[in-house]
Amino acid sequence: MSTPLWITATPPASHGELHIGHLAGPYVAADVLSRFLRADGQPVLFSTGTADHADSVEVRALRGGRKPEEVAEGYRAAITADWLRSGVEFDHIVRPRHDRGYQRWQQNIFLELFARDAIVARTRLQPYCTSCERWLYGAFVVGACSSCGARADGSLCQACARPTDADLIDPVCALCGSAGRPRRCRRLYLPLEPMRDALADHWASTALPPRLTALCRGLLDDGLPDVCVGHPGDWGVPIPIDDFGEHRIDACFESVVMQLFGYGQDDEPLPERAIHFCGFEHAFCHAVLLPAILIARGMKLPQEIYVNETYRVDTDRGTVDGGPGVWALDLLTEFGSDTLRRHVLQLRPLGRSTGFHRDELHRTRQVLEATWNSWLSRLFTAVREDCRGLVPDVEPGGTGWEALRRRLHRAAEDLREAYGPDAFDPRRAVAVLDEVVNCAADFGYVNVFERDQPRGERGHLPAVAAQLAVACALTSWAWPVMPEGATRLAAALRLKAGSPVLPEALRPPGPGTRLEPPSGPVFGF
Repeated sequence: MSTPLWITATPPASHGELHIGHLAGPYVAADVLSRFLRADGQPVLFSTGTADHADSVEVRALRGGRKPEEVAEGYRAAITADWLRSGVEFDHIVRPRHDRGYQRWQQNIFLELFARDAIVARTRLQPYCTSCERWLYGAFVVGACSSCGARADGSLCQACARPTDADLIDPVCALCGSAGRPRRCRRLYLPLEPMRDALADHWASTALPPRLTALCRGLLDDGLPDVCVGHPGDWGVPIPIDDFGEHRIDACFESVVMQLFGYGQDDEPLPERAIHFCGFEHAFCHAVLLPAILIARGMKLPQEIYVNETYRVDTDRGTVDGGPGVWALDLLTEFGSDTLRRHVLQLRPLGRSTGFHRDELHRTRQVLEATWNSWLSRLFTAVREDCRGLVPDVEPGGTGWEALRRRLHRAAEDLREAYGPDAFDPRRAVAVLDEVVNCAADFGYVNVFERDQPRGERGHLPAVAAQLAVACALTSWAWPVMPEGATRLAAALRLKAGSPVLPEALRPPGPGTRLEPPSGPVFGF
């Protein structure tokens, strides 16, 4: 590839901390793909940002009597810390209020689209709160989605992913609860109907998930909307157009252009392949607005979109919005990144909503402890007691080894498929990894009786070498899912974690290598 494969994850609004649902959605899954491709030697650019100018940031600030910039800065720091602790490693995290040239980038693209008549002014009815003396848009207004009837704010409906803007039924002010009164408001829009044929061709050539295909077809059938790209206000990037000096660029438009800023400058070619990770509620931005902006600029971007559904939280134990025990920081502190990453990948919400239950997270930790760590502990004990802590100078073997080795080679191919972008399925990867460890543990139990044979301990050592080969393979095979544990295991085996996921990784360390097992658990804690 002449340019890196570009992986993006939806920029979260910096009005609160990350919760378990965020990790179960785009971020950990995107990191798994990025790690696999990097280990495979493919160039990757993995980027995101924080939506510091989201309307929800200003709403949070007004409710708490704070300045929006204080809210944005505080939560942006918390969000980036949570990514770091969960092992999600971005190449570029856009900081809207700090990155040099960011505001100019946003304004230049806005001006370019306005000059091309892709952005136009329209005067339409917009809800207004007379009590707060404020226009109601985005997070400032709530009501019923005119398309599906679900409760929504004034940006995108989380249930059907369609724009809501001024089309909410019975809109009320999110700050005071007063009914929104319709008033004429002149704003700037990006009409999509003139791009109907180009968008239809783009969607037809893009491998979209079925639900996203249905969304795009529905938009075509109902008539493509005019997307509002600005609103009156004082929080956000100013619109650089006469007569709209008191307006700010809409958060959805800014989020899309932020992704382009995260990739690079206009004089750099767009990637040959881009993969976007997002929740369905943000799919409109990636599948509709981003290609529309690029089409209006005369550009094309081959896209793939991995969409996750909602990750619900057990209502008996709290809600995502504020219940106890659902925040990423708390769960990472208690369970560690290995347990949390494995858990959210195993229950990744694809095609349907899935739920978080704290007792299930405990069971995930028990699986790692009772199976993965228990097997590794027995293996390291055998090396210490039978080989003085050194890798034995024997070839891998033992009863059933040849059959197991063939099975493990097939598992490596299954993992490559599950990790790869063409059939990405991290849930399958977790299942295959469990099968690998269970098979290795059973193999160890079967062969441990060799120690009691007349030949003595030497008859047991080929099986130890075989299990060490499996452990070495896990330093690469498990690294995309549980990088922290894979790194600890690699250090114990005197290896480097994150090698390519290949059958060739199934080989023990060099004979005589002194192992350095960790004092605690290898995976999780």
